[in-house]
Amino acid sequence: MQKIRNIAIIAHVDHGKTTLVDKMLLAGHLFRDNQQTEDLILDSNDLERERGITILSKNVSIRYNDVKINIIDTPGHADFGGEVERVLNMADGCLLVVDAFEGPMPQTRFVLQKALEIGLKPILVVNKVDKPNCRPEEVQEAVFDLMFTLDATEEQLDFPTIYGSAKQGWMSDDWHKPSDNILPLLDAIIKYIPAPQMLEGAPQMLISSLDYSNYVGRIAVGRVHRGTIQANKDYALSKRDGSIVKTRIKEVDIFEGLGRTKVDSVASGDICALVGIENFEIGDTITDIDNPDPLDPIAVDEPTMSMLFTINNSPFFGQDGKYITSRHIYERLMRELDKNLALRVEPTDSADSWIVYGRGVLHLSVLIETMRREGYELQVGQPQVIIKEIDGEKHEPVEQLTVNLPEEYASKIIDVITRRKGEMQSMESKNDRMHIEFTIPSRGIIGLNNIALTLSAGEAIMAHRFLEFQPWKGVIEKRQNGSIIAGESGNAFAYALDKLQDRGKFFIEPQTDVYAGQVVGEHSKEGDLVVNVTKSKKLTNVRASGSDDKAQLAPPVVFSLEEALEYIKEDEYVEITPKAMRIRKILLDENDRKRMAKKSAD
Repeated sequence: MQKIRNIAIIAHVDHGKTTLVDKMLLAGHLFRDNQQTEDLILDSNDLERERGITILSKNVSIRYNDVKINIIDTPGHADFGGEVERVLNMADGCLLVVDAFEGPMPQTRFVLQKALEIGLKPILVVNKVDKPNCRPEEVQEAVFDLMFTLDATEEQLDFPTIYGSAKQGWMSDDWHKPSDNILPLLDAIIKYIPAPQMLEGAPQMLISSLDYSNYVGRIAVGRVHRGTIQANKDYALSKRDGSIVKTRIKEVDIFEGLGRTKVDSVASGDICALVGIENFEIGDTITDIDNPDPLDPIAVDEPTMSMLFTINNSPFFGQDGKYITSRHIYERLMRELDKNLALRVEPTDSADSWIVYGRGVLHLSVLIETMRREGYELQVGQPQVIIKEIDGEKHEPVEQLTVNLPEEYASKIIDVITRRKGEMQSMESKNDRMHIEFTIPSRGIIGLNNIALTLSAGEAIMAHRFLEFQPWKGVIEKRQNGSIIAGESGNAFAYALDKLQDRGKFFIEPQTDVYAGQVVGEHSKEGDLVVNVTKSKKLTNVRASGSDDKAQLAPPVVFSLEEALEYIKEDEYVEITPKAMRIRKILLDENDRKRMAKKSAD
C-alpha cells in the first residue's frame, strides 16, 4: 500500500472549508517558521474573494507523518455541479465540514449525495464550535439523519466526528476539550480514510479536471487508476465516443504543497498533471497503446438555463472595452468551454450572437463577470430555462428551494412562492426562525431573491438545488411594472430627474450619459414610459426667494450583475462593459418598438 490519502472537502457556502484547508497547509509546514499568511491561499481568484465562495476546484497536498495527503477543494454551490462531480472521482474519502450552529444545508446535501453514491468514506468536521449558541451534538445527529435519507451504507454511517474551530486553528475529538492545533484531524484522516489500492497492470487514468498554462496549453489532471504513467512515452487517448487516438506525454507533474513538481513517472493512486496531450476532453481515459482499456466517462448534469450572448452594438460601444468584436467574444467562449464542463455554446442565425447554456444564473453571471474584468464588452438577454420534450409533453427543470427567515415574514414569502408555482414540502421552527422547504420550477426562482429580501427586511437566507425535469407548471406572473426609457441621448440633469420622481424609481444619477432606448428606471405602473431626462431648466427673470429650491433626489437603484439579469424583460438586454452596466431595450427606436408591439398583437 502507498502512503497516500486522497480526500475531497465538502461544505456549504461559508461553513469554513477553505479556511480549514489553509490551516491544514500551515500544519503541513508549508510556510517557513510557520509564518501566518493573512490572505486565503485557496480562494485566490478575485471573484472568489469578493463573493466568499469557491468557484473552481483546486488541488493541493501536504505531508504529515511521512504520508502525502492530496486535498481537493470542491465548490459548495449547486450551480458549479460540473466541477464537483469530476473532482470527487479522484478521492477515496471526504471531509464533510458543517457549521456547528447552522447544521447541514441544502448545498451540502447536493455534494454529499454525489460523494456517497461514488462510495467515499466520510469524516464529519463540526466547525465553528467557538460560536455562541452553537449546538454540536444536535448537528452531528442531523448529519446522521441526512446521510440515512441519502441511502448511505452501514460503513458510511459509522463515520468519525471531529470538533473544532478552523479560524482559531484547533481540532479535537471532544468539543469541551479544545486542543491547541489541528493535528487530531490529520491523524483521523490517516486512520479512517483508506489508502488507494496499488493496482498493477496496463496504465489507466481518467482525466477529471484541467489546468491551463500560457506556455504549454491545456494540462490534463486526474488520478492514476492502474499501473504507472511515464514521461516521454506514447499512450492511447480513449475518447467519449469510443475513438482512440495516439498521444505522447511530454511531462508528468505531481502536486506538492501549493505547486507542482516534475517527476519521471507516477504510480496508481496518486493525482498528477500531464503536459503535452492534445485535443482531450474531461472524461477521456489515458491507457495503454497496445491494448487500450478505457474507464467509464464521467456523467455530467445537463445545463438547465440558457442566455443569449451578443456583441455590444449600443451607441456607447467601444468606449471602455478592449475586446468588442464578435471574433473576440466567440474565441473567449470557446476557451471557456475547454475548462467549464457544464457549459454549452450554440450558434444562432446571426453571426454575432450565441446561445450559452449553463447550470443557473450564478454559473453564467460568474462567466460574464470574468469576461468583463478581462476587458470584454458584450450584451446578454434574459435568462431562459431549458424546456425538454419527454413523451410528447413539455417538461421544465424543478428545484428544491429552502428558505430560512424570521417567523413574522413567513406568510408573505409563502404567498410569493406559491404564486410562482412553488409547492411547500415542509416547515419547522428553530430558534424563532422558520425553515421552509419548497419544490419550485427554475423559472420561479429567477428574480425571487430580490423580492424575498425586500419582504423579509433583508433577513431571508435562500438556497436551491436542481431536482429533476417535471411537466410544465403553467404561466408564472412576471414583473408587472414597466420600464422608464430615455427618449433622447445626452447628459441626465438633476432638474429633469426631480420632475419625474413621481413616475417611478431611477437607476441613474445626475450627470450620467444616457442614450435613446436605454432603460433609466422602473415605472410605478404597468407599461413602458418614454421620458426626456436630458432637459435642463430654462432661465427666467424671476428673482423671488424659494423659486429655485434644490432638487432632492432619491438615491438610484444599483443592481448587481445577477440582479440585473433576473430583472430584465424579454425585450431588454443587459449591456456589460469593463466600467459600466446598463439595461437597454433591444430596439432602441421608439417607433420600431411600437411597430413590433403592433405586429405581435396581430
